[in-house]
Amino acid sequence: MTPLDPTLFGEIDPPQRLLMGPGPVNAHPRVLRAMSADLLGQFDPEMTGFMNQVMALYRPVFGTWNQWTMLIDGTARAAIEASLVSLVESGDTVLVVNFGRFGLLLTEILSRLGAKIEQVSAPWGEVVPMEAIAAAIERFGPKVVATVHGDTSTTMAQPLEGLGALCKAAGAYLYVDACATLGGMEIAADRWGADVVTAGLQKCLGGPSGSAPITVSDRAAERIFARRHVEQGIRRADTVDGVGPRIPSNYFDLAMIMDYWSDKRLNHHTEATSMLYAARECARVALGEGLEARFARHRKAGAAMTAGLRAMGLTVFGDDAHRMTNVTGVYIPEGVDGEAIRAMMRDHFEIEIGTAFGPLQGKIWRLGAMGYNAMKHKVLLTLGALEACLKAHGFSLPLGEAVPAALLAWEAAA
Repeated sequence: MTPLDPTLFGEIDPPQRLLMGPGPVNAHPRVLRAMSADLLGQFDPEMTGFMNQVMALYRPVFGTWNQWTMLIDGTARAAIEASLVSLVESGDTVLVVNFGRFGLLLTEILSRLGAKIEQVSAPWGEVVPMEAIAAAIERFGPKVVATVHGDTSTTMAQPLEGLGALCKAAGAYLYVDACATLGGMEIAADRWGADVVTAGLQKCLGGPSGSAPITVSDRAAERIFARRHVEQGIRRADTVDGVGPRIPSNYFDLAMIMDYWSDKRLNHHTEATSMLYAARECARVALGEGLEARFARHRKAGAAMTAGLRAMGLTVFGDDAHRMTNVTGVYIPEGVDGEAIRAMMRDHFEIEIGTAFGPLQGKIWRLGAMGYNAMKHKVLLTLGALEACLKAHGFSLPLGEAVPAALLAWEAAA
């Protein structure tokens, strides 16, 4: 066999694109620098110290005092699976609040777990009224209620105030997927009464995909630990298993992962060191800016993007009252090739905007302004590029209106 020429592909040198879609976004330079730090052994005191720091840093980001606030090694979906596989037993009734692609993802995962799935739904572009959720909880008596906070497929943010109280009164646990909003919109796990909240780094936190922050309430931890069954090769004399059915995944077994992050330091897996450094720096950047200031910056960016799109004569998708601050959907004008516009923005301006899924595929673009990219000049550059590309493709629009409208909206937003 002829040896592979090690220079065949060359060193990785990606283009310097401005990622203004629904995520991932460009990582903050401080996060990239943190990832280049030296590796450590997983039980080195310095390393376990960094793990404890991560737990402390993410509590205020999640709006919680939960002891079990940590990371799942994997993309945001890894934390979703870990949560559901550890909370839900086969045959449990789970109520899914479904208003987009990622609500459907929850049903997909739950169906593989053998759950009995009930749904309370809204059309894409709307959210589910709290009264409808309350009625569904009363009707179905679920063990778990699962919802997305901000669904980037529809750009809508589901109101969650009071939902935890409804769940607790019914004896249910509340799971929230906050992948798209953590660090950009307020997450109030304790005030909401959420039992498990999960996220990712690659959106409002301004990091790379591959590490998933999670917080677990004491109430949920009790249920999860009741299912603890430590694998044989790492059992110790003081290991105590739970009385419940074993969690049907080893890697996503939250009981063992929580023991790994505790003083027990159970040797469940090897922590993704560089990703932990990234997650730690994401939280440091967010807290250093101040969460309220950060949320305000995302509101300004979202308002500016929306105003600029409307000033071009485009129609913004969805309900204004429940729009995510960090992702905006806009209808592709009739007669315009949406993919050709995206390609031109990428090829000529090095700017990426997003396409859509499911019933919205080919109908809307999704433009994001979050994390390190929720900046005035990046919004203005994106709007200017989109205007130029639309004009080049023969779409008639009021030239020069988008950027001034966005500037005014940025300044006016609270």
